[in-house]
Amino acid sequence: MAEFKVGGPDARATKFRNVPIAVTPEGFWCCPSQTVLQKTAKNQNQQPKPKVGASPPASKASSVQRAPTISLEKRTHSTPTRPRANSEEQRCLPADNATPNPPKVVSERPQKQHKISVGFGQIEMSDLRVVLYGKDGVAVKMSVHKNILAENSTLFADKLSTQSPVSNIEVPDCEDVEIYVETIGLMYCNDVKQRLIKQSVPRVLRILKVAELLGFRACVLSCLNYLEAVPWAGEEEENVVSSIRHLQTEDYGVTPVLKRVCSDLTSLPNDTFVRIIELVLKSSDDRGRREMKSLVLKLLKENSTSTSSSADLCVDTLYRYCQNSLESLLTLFKQASDSDFSEQSLDLKEAVFRQITLEADNLLWLTEILVGRNAAEEFAVMWSNQRELGGLHSKLPTKSRHLVSCITARLFVAVGKGEMLPSKDTRQLLLDVWLQPLMDDYNWLQHGCRSFDRTLVEEGIGSTILTLPLEDQQTILLSWLGSFLKVGNSSPNLQKAFEVWWRRTFVRPYIEQQGNQLQSGRS
Repeated sequence: MAEFKVGGPDARATKFRNVPIAVTPEGFWCCPSQTVLQKTAKNQNQQPKPKVGASPPASKASSVQRAPTISLEKRTHSTPTRPRANSEEQRCLPADNATPNPPKVVSERPQKQHKISVGFGQIEMSDLRVVLYGKDGVAVKMSVHKNILAENSTLFADKLSTQSPVSNIEVPDCEDVEIYVETIGLMYCNDVKQRLIKQSVPRVLRILKVAELLGFRACVLSCLNYLEAVPWAGEEEENVVSSIRHLQTEDYGVTPVLKRVCSDLTSLPNDTFVRIIELVLKSSDDRGRREMKSLVLKLLKENSTSTSSSADLCVDTLYRYCQNSLESLLTLFKQASDSDFSEQSLDLKEAVFRQITLEADNLLWLTEILVGRNAAEEFAVMWSNQRELGGLHSKLPTKSRHLVSCITARLFVAVGKGEMLPSKDTRQLLLDVWLQPLMDDYNWLQHGCRSFDRTLVEEGIGSTILTLPLEDQQTILLSWLGSFLKVGNSSPNLQKAFEVWWRRTFVRPYIEQQGNQLQSGRS
């Protein structure tokens, strides 16, 4: 579409077959797709030839504008078919070329090109022919009006002003013939935006591309108005943005469209993120809070690899919320473990236990966010120092306290998977303060918590134990062994960690001793 060939009034005429096409309001003749055109041409070739002098069927179009016709021809090197006497788009060919070919010759001729003719407005008043040569051997001749094209298209206005007289313009290598024809047809419409209603977004983007090429400003603006108002689905958003972003340098006003995906704010939307976190944490509806927590976690995981360290979404604010939840949780645990609490009303006790569950669930969600942002080491320090909270843990019913153990389990998993790297003292303190409460709640977690992954948690606990010095490994694993031999599967199964510790304790010294003896013998 980048090159035009301008011809004078003696440009060679061609021969066409009449094909009916759709008539739209305002005299716009819509060009069918290439597949439909080729199918129509094939069907017409199979029909018997009409008698010479027969009149075409009456048009259903308005009396002001003549009904459009699409004419179709296959270019060949052999003698062309007999001309039709009643075609207004056809010039008479020389007599020696008018002899009809036998059916056998027609069937053997190679099909090289389909020739299509489209008319706009009052065809009998047309004074310009534009020919488009597209893919798959399709060429379209458009009978148009110079004043319409020059008025609407800066490209055609330039061509028509620099060359005189001009009656024929050819466009070779046209990438999108169908849309090119439709875009020129839009020049004949009083309201282009109205014509775009119910069009698809991909088709409007194709029209926008051609309109920009032709310098059809009214159409470009109408396409942008359409894109600003219509919803985008799936991959359409990226296609729209990539198609119009370069128009920012032009005076087309693409900003309203781009504002749907781009904000005027130059700083990171930290305040918005903090507001979202606050709304979720203070939600009073269990289902809504649960669903939004899952959604926010999913979205944060999706963009975790694309955000820079400067965009780490207010880690300080997250820690402030963690501290508030920890303080509230400790206060509630003290209240629930008080000797006078059993004498309180049932409604009060249920309210306290419900608040404990809410604060623990919020803290677990914040832990997930921090782990996902690779910023959970400080929280591991905060959690391992909650010795008072850990001491009160056994005084509450398991049903009310088990989410606290989920926080501990999540930290063990993070250590085991290398999602955070706390110091040895922090790991030691985490096991000393919180491993026994986790073991006390383990049976409930297995059967009463759907999100609990036993295998993952046991691997995390074992890996955390095995990062400590061998003497500390022995102390913790022997304590676990005593519990495991009493309650079995109601306790974490740390046999894999036990095997590693066993080999380190009993096998490795022997192997090293044997190696030293062999080395000393050689020397």
